[in-house]
Amino acid sequence: MLNISHNHLNKKVALDNFKSGAMTLNKSYGETFKRYLIAFFIILIVILFLPWTQNISGKGKLTTLTPDQRPQTIQSQIPGRIEKWFVREGDLVKKGDTILKISEIKSDYFDSQLVERTGQQIKAKTSSVNAYKDKISAKQSQIKALQYEQTLKNKQAINKLKQTKLKVQSDSIELAAATIKYNIASTQFNRVSTLQKEGLMAIKDVEVKQNKLQEAQAKLIAQENKLISSKNDVINAEIELSRIDAEFGDKISKTQSELLSAKSSSFDAEAQVTKLENQYTNYQQRHNLLYIIAPQDGYINKAIKGGIGETFKQGEPLIGIMPANYDLAVETFINPIDLPLIHIGEKVRVQFDGWPAIVFSGWPNASYGTYGGTVVAIENFISPNGKYRVLLAPDTSDQPWPKALRVGSGARTIALLEDVPIWFEIWRKLNSFPPNYYQPESNKSLNTAKK
Repeated sequence: MLNISHNHLNKKVALDNFKSGAMTLNKSYGETFKRYLIAFFIILIVILFLPWTQNISGKGKLTTLTPDQRPQTIQSQIPGRIEKWFVREGDLVKKGDTILKISEIKSDYFDSQLVERTGQQIKAKTSSVNAYKDKISAKQSQIKALQYEQTLKNKQAINKLKQTKLKVQSDSIELAAATIKYNIASTQFNRVSTLQKEGLMAIKDVEVKQNKLQEAQAKLIAQENKLISSKNDVINAEIELSRIDAEFGDKISKTQSELLSAKSSSFDAEAQVTKLENQYTNYQQRHNLLYIIAPQDGYINKAIKGGIGETFKQGEPLIGIMPANYDLAVETFINPIDLPLIHIGEKVRVQFDGWPAIVFSGWPNASYGTYGGTVVAIENFISPNGKYRVLLAPDTSDQPWPKALRVGSGARTIALLEDVPIWFEIWRKLNSFPPNYYQPESNKSLNTAKK
C-alpha cells in the first residue's frame, strides 16, 4: 500500500474500483496550485505598480501655538513663608486673582510700617533739600550785595584817588607860585642890600625886604610840605582802592565757598532723597509681592508647595497653571535627513493618541481618523534628541481638530510627499535612500517664471 516493497500493489489490484481511490488518484492538484500561484504573482505585479505616496513620519505631542499659552509655573520674586491659600487644584482663576498670601522671612523687612516710615524719611530729607536751596538763594543774594557794595566802594575810592591827584596838581602849582615869590623876594632883598651898602637905601627898607624874603621862604616850605602830604594822600587812596578789592574779594570768595558747600550739601541731600524714593518704591513693590496673583486666565494644575508655614526660596516654583484660552498645535520631530523636504505651509496628517484611526501612510485617502495640519515653524537648531523640531497648526481647510484634546497628549504625524510606484518605494527602503527631493508648488511656480 505504501509502495515500500518491490511488490507494487497498484499493479496487481485496480485501486480505481475503490471509492477512496477514485476520489484521490484521479485529481490533478498541481494544476490548481499553479493557477493560484500565477494569479498571486499577477496581483503582486499589479500592486507593485500601484501609486504610493511617499511620507515622513514623526512622533510628537500636543502643545500651543504661542509660548504664552503653554503650561507654566508661578514663582515668587522674593523668598517667603506660606500664610494662606485662596484656591484649590482645578479651580479656574482670572487674571489678577489672588492665589496665595506669603510673609517675609528676612529680618530687614519685618517692620509692618516700613513703607510709611520710609515715606517720612523722604519728607524730612525733602525739607532738608528745600532748606539748602533757601541757603543757596540767600548766599547768592549776599554775593550780589557784596559785589554791588564793592562797586560803590571802588567808585568812592576812585573818586578819592582822583581828588587827591587833583590836589597834588593844585599844590604843585601853588608850590611853583611860592617858589617864584621866594625868588622875587630874594632878588629884591639882594638889590635893597646892595643899595643900602651904597647908601642909597635905608636899613629899614632892607629889614622890610628881609622880612618879606623870610615870609616867602616860609610859604615855600609850607607849600612843599603840603605837596608831599597831597602825594601821600594819593598813595593812601591807591592803597585804599587795593584794600577794598582785597577785602571784598575775600568776603565774596568766602561767601562763594559757603554757596558751593550749600550746593554740595543740597546735591547730597537730593541724592539721599532719590535713594530713599527708590527704596520706598522697592518696599511698595515688595509689599505687593506678598500676594501671589494669577498672570492670566487659567486652571490651577498643581500646588507644588503646600501647607501653611512652609518656606521657599526666591524664584522657586509654587503653583502650576494652565492657560484657559489657547490655540492647539502639534510639536513633532523629524530626522535630519528629512529636513530639506519640509517647508513652511506644507500639509501634514496627524493621528492623536486616544482617537481611533486606521492609517495607511502610503494611501492617505484610504486613512480614517486622521486630521489635517499645516507646518508653521521649523527649528533651525537640532534638538537634544538628535532631531529637528517642527510645529504644526490646524489646517483650516480640513475638518477641525477634536475639542477634547489636551496639551501634552501624544500625536503621530505623516508629512505627505510625492506619489511613486510601490516597487520604487520598496527599492528605496531596501537601499535606505531618502524620499524624492521636491519643492512646494509656490517654489516650483517661481522657478518656472524665472526660466
